[in-house]
Amino acid sequence: MSAPLIDLFSDTKTRPTAAMRVAMANAEVGDERAGEDPTVRALEERGAALLGKESAVYLPSGTMCNEIALAVHCRPGEAVICESGAHIVGFEAGGPGALAGVVLDPIPGARGIFTAAQLTEHLRADNLQAPWQRLVSVENTTNLGGGAVWPLEELDAVANVAHGAGLATHMDGARLLNATVARGIGADEYARQFDSVWIDFSKGLGAPGGALLAGSRAFIREARRWQLRIGGAMRQGGIIAAACIYALDNNLPLLAVDHARARRLADGLAHLQGITIDAATVETNLVYFDIVTAAWNAKTLADAALAQGVRLCPMGHRRMRAVTHLDIDDAGIERTLEVLKGLLASA
Repeated sequence: MSAPLIDLFSDTKTRPTAAMRVAMANAEVGDERAGEDPTVRALEERGAALLGKESAVYLPSGTMCNEIALAVHCRPGEAVICESGAHIVGFEAGGPGALAGVVLDPIPGARGIFTAAQLTEHLRADNLQAPWQRLVSVENTTNLGGGAVWPLEELDAVANVAHGAGLATHMDGARLLNATVARGIGADEYARQFDSVWIDFSKGLGAPGGALLAGSRAFIREARRWQLRIGGAMRQGGIIAAACIYALDNNLPLLAVDHARARRLADGLAHLQGITIDAATVETNLVYFDIVTAAWNAKTLADAALAQGVRLCPMGHRRMRAVTHLDIDDAGIERTLEVLKGLLASA
């Protein structure tokens, strides 16, 4: 029998455990669209409290959370300020323009993070020839920034500048709980100055799907209108909401283990010829590195590693990503390093 795949492509590759499947099978369910699913309601109430908001809505995906938030905060033709590598820029199939009709107005930051001073410089006076800047969106942790965690003080400062200029604020919290575990700061503290925020359950927490968007009661009421409009109602959604509740109860502390394994992977990669990585920048579960040998590029190295049972994610011609998660153990990390060492040495 062949060895199981070591799948570092993304933390979305996690699979529900046997215990999580039991929780799903035993879930109380009802018509979620009519507000009659008790498990969905329980998750929404718990999530709103976790994020320090008045209300929350459970949605099929984090991308839907972002798209609905943009649509509620903005009118077509208005501008959303974000970091240039944000998920809404390059990983949502043009949804901001196609669904909300907004214009993305990016700021080039450092590791996915821009400063309050940069935002201040980026704001412009009302100009009938330019899109009205309506929303500031941040991503915590940052994906293309290598899992970097926003400093709480900078988040607060960015939100203060935005609100002072009359703009709303939104946080893409796909991996926000990774930030809370890495820094020991509550999700509600990170989100305290943001008008909307969401967390994902299908990444590090290991649930099979779903994300939770939170904000004021008025904001969530409009979000539910968009949920219906774009087909986000799930009917007996308690089956997967139960997995999310299980994940909060059992898998949240395990994010720290993912972070430790990511650091071990980064430290090992730093000792391999043909790769460059600043291991000190690995804060959470995302490990980015660059290939500097002419013998390989990201695709060819990923293909060769996959042939030996290790799946990595090309993020450019020479840039690669590896993501630790619940399904990756210590042996998987060591095997990954062994495979890459052998491939690079064979060039």
